[in-house]
Amino acid sequence: MMPHTMRLTFCTRMVNEGMNPKALQYIMGHSNVIMTLNYYAHATFHFTQEEMNRLEA
Repeated sequence: MMPHTMRLTFCTRMVNEGMNPKALQYIMGHSNVIMTLNYYAHATFHFTQEEMNRLEA
């Protein structure tokens, strides 16, 4: 696995676990949270499905 891929995976998993975006921004070393959330964190199908189930409950 390439280092950049590992960063993307880490960021996505932390967002999916509910980590504070500003804390994650700091850990990732980004100057703004937009970079962290728009380019590094990706919603997975499983995470999206869980969020929809939570909203329906």
